[in-house]
Amino acid sequence: MKEVNEQKVAIITGAAKGIGRAVAVELAAAGYYTVINYLSDQAGAEETLAMVEEVGSRGEVYGFDVRDGGRTEEVIADIAERLGRIDVLINNAGIIKDGLFMMMEPENWQAVVDTSLNGFYNMSRPVIEKMVRNRRGVIVSLSSASSLMPNRGQANYAAAKAGLNAASRVVAAEVARLGIRVNVVAPGLIETDMIVDAPKDHIKTMIPMARIGKPEEVAKVVTFLCSDDASYMTGQVISVNGGMC
Repeated sequence: MKEVNEQKVAIITGAAKGIGRAVAVELAAAGYYTVINYLSDQAGAEETLAMVEEVGSRGEVYGFDVRDGGRTEEVIADIAERLGRIDVLINNAGIIKDGLFMMMEPENWQAVVDTSLNGFYNMSRPVIEKMVRNRRGVIVSLSSASSLMPNRGQANYAAAKAGLNAASRVVAAEVARLGIRVNVVAPGLIETDMIVDAPKDHIKTMIPMARIGKPEEVAKVVTFLCSDDASYMTGQVISVNGGMC
């Protein structure tokens, strides 16, 4: 294994389970040192780290809240100083608090927007400052099919993720000449905790491929976007949803 300062460094938010975990493992397999963020599930983050080590790489777990802009500034400064570089940022942290819009409590709207959209700002802005100095870097954010098509009960989630899509396109245009690429992956229905209580047999009828996706299928697309094979791709929102329109 390479020394830490010789490996490319990737930060993955919300990586204690699900898509974030799958992305951390895929990037580790591709040779990255992975910084595995969690909010409350330290045990899950440690499991992710064990999986990273199983594929022959290294990493660390780092607990912090992406909604806290002051804290994210400190974290990013610490990572850059200790590891000497930040090559990739994966904005994966997100929550759902579903409910019909006319009955949605303000705190449920705010919590979802704070995590997905403000979290994107809190993480990406200071990371871009580091990347600009090196004139290289990749940011990939996880959005959702809900940002592209209506899904009853998810006005807050759709708004946050659609804002993430739009912000990413603008940021991509701003930093493209500086060697930084910014893209979005919008998964459809993926086998994670977010759909554990969903009526899966009914859901499958809505998907042309007639099955629910796996976190690893999303992670492979994210890893591709982080690679040199995607060197001419920026400002894109890529759907991974089994053919849903």
